[in-house]
Amino acid sequence: MSKRQQSALQETFFDIIFGTETPAGKWFDIVLIIVIIASVAVIMLDSVGTSDAPYGSLYLRLEWVFTLLFTVEYLIRIWCAPNRKGYVFSVYGVIDLLSLLPTYLSLLVPQTAPLLIIRVLRILRIFRVLRLFALLQEANFLAAALRRSARKVFVFFALMIMITTIFGCLMYVAEGGQNGFDNIPVSIYWAIVTITTVGYGDVVPHSSIGRAISAVGMLIGYAVIAVPTGIITAELTVSQRAQSEKQAREARNCSNCAAVEQDPEAHYCRACGTPLPEPDHGPA
Repeated sequence: MSKRQQSALQETFFDIIFGTETPAGKWFDIVLIIVIIASVAVIMLDSVGTSDAPYGSLYLRLEWVFTLLFTVEYLIRIWCAPNRKGYVFSVYGVIDLLSLLPTYLSLLVPQTAPLLIIRVLRILRIFRVLRLFALLQEANFLAAALRRSARKVFVFFALMIMITTIFGCLMYVAEGGQNGFDNIPVSIYWAIVTITTVGYGDVVPHSSIGRAISAVGMLIGYAVIAVPTGIITAELTVSQRAQSEKQAREARNCSNCAAVEQDPEAHYCRACGTPLPEPDHGPA
């Protein structure tokens, strides 16, 4: 979608709110992040029973102040954005909107107020402020590894569901309702928390057969807990190896000072300014 024509005032607001190249834009994002952190702190304090009684009304007023500030900011972002639809449906735009809705929904459904904690996602803007976008490449590696290993992980979890169902049924038969295993779903719950090595202890076997089944389940849990980690780690290794090979393929040496340049977009040596050879992208 093409950009709209903007007035001088809209361009000024756009440079401040969306940009970090100017001092005003950078300070705006820093102040915004501080306000977001303060808002999240108020949400967490409001959930503490000991502080809610004397300060509940104060927290409520502060939360409405924060919400109104963020609402005005959201509307200004839409007003000054060259591509309004692009911003509204972008990741940041959706997060900005979701961070506002729980306060207004709490007027109808008070239980939705704690959902405001989603506002903490707005702190992702710190990547823009501190120029940390390079770190996002590592997140892309992890996301790609998760996508490639999705089928293997799905098969693993399907197997674990079958194992926990079998163990739950065995414990239901061995222990029965007198020891807390009232039905098969409760027994499956026990099997899940046991095989995952959590072991809350709210339901425990008392018979010898039940304890033997429990011991086998715990050993299986220790044996399989590393399986998904190994699958994802293997995919991460493949991604990092491919990236290293790509960087090595695209790396160029300066003919004058022999400096190595890995940026495929660079045309001149960073050290001496000599024109660089064109990058070798490998076979098409």
